[in-house]
Amino acid sequence: MPIILGVDPGSRITGYGIIRAEGRQIEYIDSGCIRVGEKPMAERLQTIFHSLAVLIGEYRPEEFAIEQVFMARNPDSALKLGQARGAAIVSAANSGLAVHEYSARQVKQAVVGTGGADKSQVQHMVQALLGLSRKPQADAADALAIALCHAHMNQSMLKLAGAGGKARGGRVRRQ
Repeated sequence: MPIILGVDPGSRITGYGIIRAEGRQIEYIDSGCIRVGEKPMAERLQTIFHSLAVLIGEYRPEEFAIEQVFMARNPDSALKLGQARGAAIVSAANSGLAVHEYSARQVKQAVVGTGGADKSQVQHMVQALLGLSRKPQADAADALAIALCHAHMNQSMLKLAGAGGKARGGRVRRQ
């Protein structure tokens, strides 16, 4: 069963969520937040990069999923978010992981069933889908939702590949 690391990047708090997924079977492994505080930006980015490298080394995920950039009203905030995403993406790429990106709307649609869901709805559904005893912190819940979205997208692609293979009468090879 592949291990998926989902990341919700932020310049002050970066959430991470780790799950194992095989078809409809999903298992919670770990989640949490990388808190960088009020350090200079270069130090924050370094902390995000190294913290994710440690998690990747410890859990050995085969898949990496991250939320896409969205245009914020404040250009400075959008720039900082982009830098945090960059640090996370480079950490994954340095470990040989392919990077899969999903919009916030795609993540909410996959987990809650509506692209306009709020944070508390995402937390509730993540808790329910993973059978957690309590709601994860908001940033960790978002990261777990990103990992769940990726697992759902992988499952959908396998179904499409299977349907296409059957329609042609051929066998579907999985790599």
